[in-house]
Amino acid sequence: MGKSKTPFVFLIDFDFQKPLIWNWEESRTNILWQTPKHANFTTKKQKAKDLKWKVHPVYYGRYQKAFELVQKHLHNGDSYLLNLTMPSDIETNHTLDEIFSISHSPYKVMLKDQFVCFSPEIFIRIEDGKISSFPMKGTIDATLENAAFILKNNTKELAEHNTIVDLIRNDLSMVADHVQVKKYRYLDHIKSNRNELLQMSSQITGELPDNYCENIGSIIGNLLPAGSVSGAPKKKTVEIIKDAEKYDRGYYTGIFGVFDGSNLDSCVLIRYLEQENNKLTFKSGGGITFQSNCEQEYEELVKKVYVPFA
Repeated sequence: MGKSKTPFVFLIDFDFQKPLIWNWEESRTNILWQTPKHANFTTKKQKAKDLKWKVHPVYYGRYQKAFELVQKHLHNGDSYLLNLTMPSDIETNHTLDEIFSISHSPYKVMLKDQFVCFSPEIFIRIEDGKISSFPMKGTIDATLENAAFILKNNTKELAEHNTIVDLIRNDLSMVADHVQVKKYRYLDHIKSNRNELLQMSSQITGELPDNYCENIGSIIGNLLPAGSVSGAPKKKTVEIIKDAEKYDRGYYTGIFGVFDGSNLDSCVLIRYLEQENNKLTFKSGGGITFQSNCEQEYEELVKKVYVPFA
């Protein structure tokens, strides 16, 4: 489809076991989506009812056990950074469709009767032959006094961010030339039904060959899984993730993307609410380094369980 410059939409799960692809126009029968530039649905003004939102996070003992296993591997040098995630049960008076309608985010995705995702994180963008990635690593409560200063000067967050920037720079170098860090450690302000967060990102950019449209599948495949939601080094870190988390991420921390016939935009599937039968599960997590504190990381995981509609 890239070679023929046919617009398409795709989903790829974290384990690369259930990839889905649709013709752009046909996608609306299975999936609703919105990016900063495009959407396959018309926004309807909907009067929001008061959102009831009760979070039942994974119990601390389970998280602590996983965290301790991760720390063992980090101190052994098997990994330098690992994104540890867990599921939280949700009680709400809203359906997936209603949550999709009221949420505001740069990227919104709803796979019908399966999940809704309101992601703030770009995976890759390809525009006019240039490929860019925007890894997001580093989170703090935006209401804290001097929150931006604290985040930018936290040694653990700095080490975590630098590790991911280096990983993504190496990843892009496999598919592009003249790779460089174009923008370093900028902050986004995110408002939600539960809190306000500052999140730190960087931009890494490279130049693709003229025939890149013919090789879109290979370009994406070489970059998966996304470094910000796996870790470094990727292969061994993913093995540790499986051992520590002991649950199926599914499409969570996979990617969603659209190709308009010449350019491509995609996001990492985070801020993710999943439905199975009548049960709703929100999956969240954060990066762990040898400097991480278990209680603080657990608190961050819980703070990320929100709907961005404020």
